[in-house]
Amino acid sequence: MNGAFEHINNITAGLGPVEALTKLAELYPGEIVFSTSFGWEDQVISHMIFANKLPIKVFTLETGRLFRETYSVWVSTMDRYKQPIHAYYPNQELLEQMVSTKGPNSFYESVENRKECCGIRKIEPLKRALKGNKVWITGIRADQSANRHDMHDVEWDGQNQLVKYHPIFHWTLDEVKAYIKQYNIPYNSLHDKGFPSIGCMPCTRAVAEGEDFRAGRWWWEDQSKKECGLHEVTAK
Repeated sequence: MNGAFEHINNITAGLGPVEALTKLAELYPGEIVFSTSFGWEDQVISHMIFANKLPIKVFTLETGRLFRETYSVWVSTMDRYKQPIHAYYPNQELLEQMVSTKGPNSFYESVENRKECCGIRKIEPLKRALKGNKVWITGIRADQSANRHDMHDVEWDGQNQLVKYHPIFHWTLDEVKAYIKQYNIPYNSLHDKGFPSIGCMPCTRAVAEGEDFRAGRWWWEDQSKKECGLHEVTAK
């Protein structure tokens, strides 16, 4: 079991999100990052970081296929807090090769092709964004999907060799919305149109009442646990 995992698990136990983030920023200066995709949860954590001037680098994965509304909330967030949000783009050579040989919509053709696209547009840029860091902050919540319900607020990421911390892991969606309203935090307008989970535009649709939180992601695939690979559970 990784020592950093044990340490972070112990020091964050019983602390509120802002307290825990403040503590981690103090303990890991220059080695802690937060990844945002500008969804409800990520906007809450961005507010906690920016409003409290915590020295945590905030970054996003610019896949090149995002919604117009996502770009809008990106701009609104930077206007509100006057802080940088670092963008990581896909490797140009890998992206050009995939699109040149398989076309721009190959991800619809097979799970293998979709995972290849996610790998190029998300996984490879993420590895660059996380390189050299020891703590990765995310907006994951337990009730977002069955897969995420089996996770924990502190985890060891074996793929990237660092600790992941989910500060609002036990929050409900109602608590997230209430926090956004309380602090008047900018959020993606697609959430008001039936999009609880927002990714790339070609791979995301609105969900109907009663559908799973992530039913709108890669909806054409017949899988019970649909993830792009960013948050696979690995052994500690």
